[in-house]
Amino acid sequence: MAKHRYAFFPGCTLESAAGELKIATLKTCERLGIELEEIEGWTCCGAAQIQDIDDFLGVAVNARNIALAEAAGFDRILTVCNTCTLMLRTAKKRLDEDAELRAKVNEALAESGLEYKGTCEITHYLWVLVDEREYGLKELARHVVNPLENLSVANFYGCHILMPPDVMGFENPRNPRSMEMLAEALGANNVDFEQRLACCGFHSIYPAEREALLSNGVSCLTAKDAGADCLVTPCPLCHMAIDMWQADAQKGYDADITMPTLHLPQLVGLALGFSAKEMAVNRHMVNATKMLSRKLAS
Repeated sequence: MAKHRYAFFPGCTLESAAGELKIATLKTCERLGIELEEIEGWTCCGAAQIQDIDDFLGVAVNARNIALAEAAGFDRILTVCNTCTLMLRTAKKRLDEDAELRAKVNEALAESGLEYKGTCEITHYLWVLVDEREYGLKELARHVVNPLENLSVANFYGCHILMPPDVMGFENPRNPRSMEMLAEALGANNVDFEQRLACCGFHSIYPAEREALLSNGVSCLTAKDAGADCLVTPCPLCHMAIDMWQADAQKGYDADITMPTLHLPQLVGLALGFSAKEMAVNRHMVNATKMLSRKLAS
């Protein structure tokens, strides 16, 4: 198998509300020589909520997604969603550690001619670009043609790419550095702000709408006060919460909280020489195009 070849699990959000992220992911991976093949027949990961209704089903649907990739000959699955990564890795960990559960799941999968073997690892776009064992920052830097030296970014990790550490385990969840390292490789300036490890509130918007919106407002304001030009996140759900709900969050603040938010692959694409339009930044709710035109042209 080619060194940079992955089964691609886009997840539901890339097929609907965050279509721009799929565009940016596919274009940047092609430019970087990372081969992605979308898993044929994949289904929703359960969005960190299915297990509250049916725990076995939550494991089984993700075992099926992994089994589909294994059956297609892949040993690695790449995602660009924190929650998809969490759900797939959680299922894998449970299946690999519990023979009884694995047998029960495989009994269910056998009805569709599939078997979970446990031979496929699950990774994230961010991790691949940072990890020298996969792609790595040195290789990425060779492809940078438009260093983002005039752009100051506030990195918003999102909970599910860090926690729980026994499932995710890529880096220190209390002091992660992968996004800062990646931004530096792209030539951008990192802005330290207090909300970089905060929750976006996506999964709590219905039971706790006010709290979720107020939290998002704080994330925007602290990034703005720290001198950031934009927030950057590796998760489409975090992006939806901050970008799509920002107008509603503004209602709880007198100060202007406006803060453009980029998907991580869009930031990468800008450094690789793609235009903001090619990265589909124009599809965002909060206008980031004007800011990028000014910063990237100066």
